Amino acid sequence: MGDYQVLETGGLDQWREHYGGFRPASSRDGRRVVDHDIASQYIGMTANAFEPGEQAGYWHSHSRIEELYVFLTGRGQMGLDDDVVDVGPGTVVRVGQGVWRTWRCVPDSPDELRWLCIRAGGYELPRFPDDSQRDEDRPPPW
Repeated sequence: MGDYQVLETGGLDQWREHYGGFRPASSRDGRRVVDHDIASQYIGMTANAFEPGEQAGYWHSHSRIEELYVFLTGRGQMGLDDDVVDVGPGTVVRVGQGVWRTWRCVPDSPDELRWLCIRAGGYELPRFPDDSQRDEDRPPPW
């Protein structure tokens, strides 16, 4: 077996059933810290679901980590320093170090606000991965 793992997080409609966080005081319904359940070296990810009207209830920023928020369903807003950005299916928000952020699912959202938050830190990634190799002669396994 190669160096990979497979984790089933369930369908989007099951994300609200998750309970988790980075510490007991910040754990809540609708959050799964995926990198606590799967070995990751350089990236982390949470799967999240807010009900209409629910909000984070806090602001936070990072000094070494950047985050990428990928919104999948519902309607919401992110507070980014002094700005408010509307988010919904297909919205991707990159948040760099030192930027204060918070988020909410708007009260009249037609569905739960569901998103992935991907965290990374350390070294800057090259524009094109320099460690990849291709084998165009290898047939697909299916």
